[in-house]
Amino acid sequence: MSEILDKNREYATIMKDVIRLRGEPVAVKLIPEGEEFPQGYEAPADQVSHCQAVFRARAGESFKLPIDSHSCKVGTAALGMTPTGEKVASGEFHFGMGMHDTQEAVAEMIAGRVTMPGKYIGEVVCPLKDADFVPDVVVIADIPERIYWVVPLSTADGGGRAQFSTAPFQCACEDIVCYPLVTGAPNISLGCFGCRKKSSMAADELACGIPYGMIPAFATRLTKYADGVMQKAKRD
Repeated sequence: MSEILDKNREYATIMKDVIRLRGEPVAVKLIPEGEEFPQGYEAPADQVSHCQAVFRARAGESFKLPIDSHSCKVGTAALGMTPTGEKVASGEFHFGMGMHDTQEAVAEMIAGRVTMPGKYIGEVVCPLKDADFVPDVVVIADIPERIYWVVPLSTADGGGRAQFSTAPFQCACEDIVCYPLVTGAPNISLGCFGCRKKSSMAADELACGIPYGMIPAFATRLTKYADGVMQKAKRD
């Protein structure tokens, strides 16, 4: 068993037990052009969207997802795997959902997305406890009380206020993978239309992406919280 896998199992156990997560913390690793996929992961028999893969990994599944295994090109565009399609960039695609008053409003939303710089050939998505590689982001999803703990964890060292960014679309790809990677800060998302339609994300859940580099300090703090402030908190 590798040292990386040992550490990831330790982090996953602490996060799951202390925060009381209902599912597994999920490891996401984007594969840059020119690099190989980690060994031991298989592509799914049928295409899946990034959000479906994330929420299936929360339930224990593991995926190798080259570009042709992805069913959602809106997600792959945000993740730096494919160009943004003309109908998406113009707002035409999402305007058809009926949430915005004008197509121009949708185009402005798309233009303001946080997307991955560079070129990627796919990703690996799996439970953190099973990751024998260094992930880019760790994703958790649960009820607000459990996601709340990311706020004290991320402000414990430097103070200040936590700020989050979201939109009606692209929770699992933009909000909780691209945004944490580009900004270097955790991001909490309310979810999105696609996640709630296509994945197992429940109506009472939020999602959060945490840069992997922050996970060791989070795990250390969580062990202190478990015997300290969490004993005083109202936790259902």
